Amino acid sequence: MVRKLNKNEEKIAIASLSAFLLIAVILSLLLGSVFISPGELLGSEILWQIRLPRVLLAALIGLLLSISGVMLQGILRNPLADPYILGISAGGAVGAAISIALGAQFVIFGISSVPATAFIFSLIAVFVVYKLSQVGGRTAPETLILAGVAFSAFASAILSFIIIVSGSLQAIYFWLLGSLSAASWGNVLTVIPYALVGAGVAYFFSKELNALLLGEEMAITLGVNVENTRLILLGAASLMAAAAVSVSGLIGFVGLIIPHWIRLVIGPNHRLLIPVAALSGMLLMVVADTISRTILSPMEIPIGIIMALVGAPFFLYLLRRRRLEGK
Repeated sequence: MVRKLNKNEEKIAIASLSAFLLIAVILSLLLGSVFISPGELLGSEILWQIRLPRVLLAALIGLLLSISGVMLQGILRNPLADPYILGISAGGAVGAAISIALGAQFVIFGISSVPATAFIFSLIAVFVVYKLSQVGGRTAPETLILAGVAFSAFASAILSFIIIVSGSLQAIYFWLLGSLSAASWGNVLTVIPYALVGAGVAYFFSKELNALLLGEEMAITLGVNVENTRLILLGAASLMAAAAVSVSGLIGFVGLIIPHWIRLVIGPNHRLLIPVAALSGMLLMVVADTISRTILSPMEIPIGIIMALVGAPFFLYLLRRRRLEGK
């Protein structure tokens, strides 16, 4: 059983994670395929136009995916849920593939064709899955998950068809692996509003998330409008995940690993879980991105591969653990 942290321990946990994150950011800025002394780096374009926006984008994506995972695991009451289980990734992949295959060049809300179409198709996917899961005006968490899995399979078939017909295998495949190599200040500015608003919504509904963990009937007894709360949180989580997918491609398991691990360490109280998960997600993504671009320098490994190598065994561990517990 997880011991509840007191106020001082909560402050220490947040301060420690913030310190680790700051150290990781500094090291990430200093490390690269080419060594540059700190003095030279400070006044170089490499720092201000390449490394800094990339590190900030990695941190923001970590925040977006981890908080999105917290909300989804809370409203679905399923520790195996993450931002991709609702078909967000599959929808984004189809959108990006269409844009790449057509060679479309346009700008929407300050982002170019591939991120824009990925974002739009991610939201379409969430809307379709949500509508499919509604029965009698209400949404069952189990039906929502099954609808997401079914939609993902359907979208994967469409994606394979696009790749075969277009012949754009290399370009589409690289985007599907997830990468921050094209990070820019424009990307950073694009996702900041989603990060701020999404984190605010999640924290505002932390009491409702705690109530939902007790079950739908108990939450209703405590005065929670379950359907409206679920819709708001689902929408916020989907927007956050879609924003992340639109600028980085598919980076899986962040929304699965971080919320589950943090919940095991500090407990299920969302008032603390949300900020700690956000800091942990930011730290994980900054470290993973630093590894992806330095471990085989000058060659870069897509960050999606790094996360899959870590996340897939963790997912299998969770499955085995739930089976042994008889859940």
